[in-house]
Amino acid sequence: MTTITTRDGVSIYVKDWGPRRGQPVVLSHGWPLNADSWESQALHLASNGYRVVAHDRRGHGRSSQPWDGNDMNHYADDLAQVIEAFDLRNIAMFGFSTGGGEVTRYVGRHGTGRIAKLGLMSAVPPLMLRTATNPGGQPIDVFDGLRAASLADRSKLYLDIASGPFFGFNRPGAEASQGMIQSFWLQGMMAGHKNTYDCIKAFSETDFTEDLKRFDRPTLIVHGSDDQIVPIEPSANAAKRLLPRAELKVYDGAPHGLADTHKQRLNDDILAFLRS
Repeated sequence: MTTITTRDGVSIYVKDWGPRRGQPVVLSHGWPLNADSWESQALHLASNGYRVVAHDRRGHGRSSQPWDGNDMNHYADDLAQVIEAFDLRNIAMFGFSTGGGEVTRYVGRHGTGRIAKLGLMSAVPPLMLRTATNPGGQPIDVFDGLRAASLADRSKLYLDIASGPFFGFNRPGAEASQGMIQSFWLQGMMAGHKNTYDCIKAFSETDFTEDLKRFDRPTLIVHGSDDQIVPIEPSANAAKRLLPRAELKVYDGAPHGLADTHKQRLNDDILAFLRS
């Protein structure tokens, strides 16, 4: 575990697990979480010989909390600087939720010269917001509501998300895990208030359509059919239409937080994809 300093002076916390000679797997996390949200996959992959590098996005987790730069371009450039600092090549790069946007914007801005494979898990691309050209997206009121709730009581917002739609615990018959709920809350509260507030705009209003068109490496898309946070149609299904050669795996009935609720299945699918 270490930190790097970006060109604009932001300290980025990085986990570096597994054998240094293993193929690098780079993991980008969701909002308002940090690299710990990938820990089940990181442990599994590192135990199978891969070098796993996972960072806390600026403003999140153990990274510093800059007032400015909480947008996808900065996130992607920070990721590029992590990769350069560790001199990673032949990378398998995976992004969950907002991290999927970060990975996609990385490809749009920095290309795929260092990348061997790509993965989008419960990811936001190509565009979450409803617009005239994206009628299947979510209305701006949804994201305005998140911002209002964040200002009113950020701690309660994270508890409500975790205990409800994120893990699907609001569905009939669901058995809530207090451990998952508390982990989500803890990671969220480690992040900066201003940073997570700004990030709502970044993950909801950024259009990744042109970035996706630059994908030229084998790509795995995984999404839950019952994702209440990032509904599957304007995200994974739309991304698949833009990337017809990508492999799309839909987990029937799975929620947004499938890296926890379906972690063994996801671990197996990622490992199989890496070995294919």
